[in-house]
Amino acid sequence: MAKLLDRLNAKKQKDLKVLSNFISIFCREKHQRQTKDFFPSKDGFFYGGIAGGGLRLCADCAKLLNHSAVKLIMCPYDPKPMCKKCQTHCYAPGYRERIREVMKFSGFYLVKHGRLDLMFHYFF
Repeated sequence: MAKLLDRLNAKKQKDLKVLSNFISIFCREKHQRQTKDFFPSKDGFFYGGIAGGGLRLCADCAKLLNHSAVKLIMCPYDPKPMCKKCQTHCYAPGYRERIREVMKFSGFYLVKHGRLDLMFHYFF
């Protein structure tokens, strides 16, 4: 994984970190009662900076992060457009709706909890 991440441009690496943090927030807040395991990561790339300690996800969220990361890494467009504005929707059925739900929830969560600094950092 580390060699693959070295080949990604800075924007895709940043997008992967944002994606992992957003999924981490969603899982922590919505799936509190589910069993969580550490998400496999090389060199701490998928470090749950917002969640603290490390990235712990339930099985469903880990599967969503895996699917999303592969789609982001394999994106043929350069520069990569936002997925919601892309003409080629490459997410498998069901995943697009799930990632949309995660992004909406986590974005509102950060705003409600006064973390506009993180929102600014993520997108600029």
